[in-house]
Amino acid sequence: MVWNREISRWRREGGTVTGAPEEESYRILRSRIDLSRLEPLSRAVTEHVIAASADFDYATDLVCREPVLAAAVAGLADGAAVVADTAMVAAGITGYPVVCKSEEMLTARLARTAAISKPAAAVRLAFGQAGPGAIWVVGCEPAALHEIMARNVEPSLVIGLPVGFAGVAEAKDALRASGLPAVTNVSEKGGAVVAAAAFCALAEAAAALAGPAPAATPD
Repeated sequence: MVWNREISRWRREGGTVTGAPEEESYRILRSRIDLSRLEPLSRAVTEHVIAASADFDYATDLVCREPVLAAAVAGLADGAAVVADTAMVAAGITGYPVVCKSEEMLTARLARTAAISKPAAAVRLAFGQAGPGAIWVVGCEPAALHEIMARNVEPSLVIGLPVGFAGVAEAKDALRASGLPAVTNVSEKGGAVVAAAAFCALAEAAAALAGPAPAATPD
């Protein structure tokens, strides 16, 4: 397939479109761990997460499925909506529009009136804007994962990488068991930076798939 050839080329060329300091980070990372056993997108996600966290344990902690990642990249290339659970996650995503309702007054009002958690309210409001087929990036709130699963939001991908001890690993277990397309990890570790890094790996692959923007024509 053309898509597979494009991703393979992107992977051979380093799998990143970041600048010089980031390229040096990836050079060091690859000198310390060999992830060539992974398929291209799984490797890209894993490398981005390790580079963002300096934690090599993610090489075995992350749970990725290549067909799921490929579908998400195709969706991003077609302009799929992206939703972040918190402003911290949204701040880590650059170059792509992000829906984030966590800090809006309406979110707090809905949480009070519906007697639900603020993360759950944010998911409900975000789904109202993004609709089905969105990519959900969760790096802070396990309650957001539970609401995503309960609301039948029909995601194209859920990046479920919240951090913490209280119910976090259990929420990730539930996400994997739900059958939803997901990137997650087994342990309690995670966080906004890690979740955003996983998304950015896929966004870079989507940009490589789309190719360079056409040159502007003179008036």
